[in-house]
Amino acid sequence: MNDHVRDLASVREATDRLLAATGKLDNAAVAQPSLLPGWTRGHVLAHLARNADALVNVLTGLPMYASAEARNADIERDAPRPLAIQLDDVRDSAARFQEAAASPADWNRTVALRNGVTDSASRIPFRRLIEVELHHVDLGIGYELEDLPEDFTGREIAFLTDRFAGNPDVPATLLTATDGQQWRTGRAEGDPVSVTGSAPDLLGWLAGRRNGAGLETAGAPLPVLPPL
Repeated sequence: MNDHVRDLASVREATDRLLAATGKLDNAAVAQPSLLPGWTRGHVLAHLARNADALVNVLTGLPMYASAEARNADIERDAPRPLAIQLDDVRDSAARFQEAAASPADWNRTVALRNGVTDSASRIPFRRLIEVELHHVDLGIGYELEDLPEDFTGREIAFLTDRFAGNPDVPATLLTATDGQQWRTGRAEGDPVSVTGSAPDLLGWLAGRRNGAGLETAGAPLPVLPPL
């Protein structure tokens, strides 16, 4: 069961952590490459701001983005801005999201996201939490996958394994974290490939942030995952 109130509080806390960390940067650091190929830290911050506004659109029944081209153009436009403007934009857009998500609503309704994806409105705060937490890591400023809250890491692994479940291009796979948690994904048929490692390493592999070097597969090839 999704607890959108709890998740909304977690989004606020994660946003505060990100703003406090990025507030220690300078304009030159914002212009430097992030951990995402082709994106500077400014791109990441611009994306976070525009994603908050896009999720407000989702919650209010509007298209998430006018188009894929408009989404990309907005990020490119906003990426070169000075740090102070970036931080104000992330802070202000986050406040708009908090306000929209705190409004009385039917949280069991289905909402439309990008590329034909739909979801329960109750999961939108968690989707925003994913954006804030993972992109904080992507900034490359010392916040690592190991620093993510344990509860978030487990939920995001479950979210991603569910996303790949039944995908014919992903072999049956059993993921086991070193703390004993397990998840299944990929095709339903066939003997599963066993993938074992720490929860942060499993998340990094599923989310395309790590290449799986820290994972054990008992000699089997590590499954190739489709892009997110």
